[in-house]
Amino acid sequence: MAVLDEARHDPTLSPRVAVPAKPRFDTPLVPRNSIAGSALIAVVAIMTFLASLTTGAVILVGDAAGEWQADVAREVTIQVVPAADRDTDATVDKAAAVARAFPGVANVRVFTKEESGKLLEPWLGSGLKLDELPIPRLIVVRLAPAAGTDTGRLNRLLAEQAPGATLDDHRGWIDRMRAMAGSVVGGGIAILILIVTATVLSVTFATRGAMATNKNVIEVLHLVGAKNGFIAGNFQRHFLVMGLQGGAIGGGAAVLIFLIAALIGRWTAGSAAGDQSAALFGSFSLGFFGYAAVLAQIALSAVVTALTSRHTVNRTLEAID
Repeated sequence: MAVLDEARHDPTLSPRVAVPAKPRFDTPLVPRNSIAGSALIAVVAIMTFLASLTTGAVILVGDAAGEWQADVAREVTIQVVPAADRDTDATVDKAAAVARAFPGVANVRVFTKEESGKLLEPWLGSGLKLDELPIPRLIVVRLAPAAGTDTGRLNRLLAEQAPGATLDDHRGWIDRMRAMAGSVVGGGIAILILIVTATVLSVTFATRGAMATNKNVIEVLHLVGAKNGFIAGNFQRHFLVMGLQGGAIGGGAAVLIFLIAALIGRWTAGSAAGDQSAALFGSFSLGFFGYAAVLAQIALSAVVTALTSRHTVNRTLEAID
């Protein structure tokens, strides 16, 4: 009271003018912790997980197919079919000699009749007597790397000097492998497009739901002169964080799956199941390019989520205006 009385009687003291308090928003424009937000993070995590698995599988199959093609392309097979008027052993020896003398050939291995018969055991079984059957004799010719061997000329020499011997350069198998690898890559790209489409639709519905929940706040911001870019920027930053969270969860889970698969592949190396898995998918190791692709998937999920949210907000606000 003494201070107030002094202020009234002392003209040198200027009275304090009450300044109205500025309104404050205790909550952001877009609620960060909500059931809808958690559900969207889960959806983005699932989509990123599936996209990362698809990308990793395509990379593994592509690398394995490349190794198959390289292995098959480095070998050709000479086949000698037994005939009544032909000395099979002499034809085999002559064909092997022609192959050894041909430029660009690194190694020649002649399969005996018993070894050729064992190659048929997976289809015919091991209890059959194959002595009376005209089992073709095989000669595996290993080509030197980057030698550019003229297999057509080798086939002509065999026809001239070892009649009855035919050359198979496995070109049909290589074409099939290329077609298979192309089909896998095409299927993976189609799956990725579907995943991105589903993510865009999910983010669109989540953004509209968030705008409906905060409709009163958006209307007030419009009344005080807030531009559409300001409102859209708030939504974009919010959904960018959610996209990064969901992408990190899904991408991290995919990386963990591939690391576990690589460890299992090492533990089962040498077994029948391990050898078959290694033949189909390699060592399950993505390598630097594969893990970089997974990181790109995480970033792509966040960018798609943010841009979709901004686009949806702008379209909705333009419709309101």
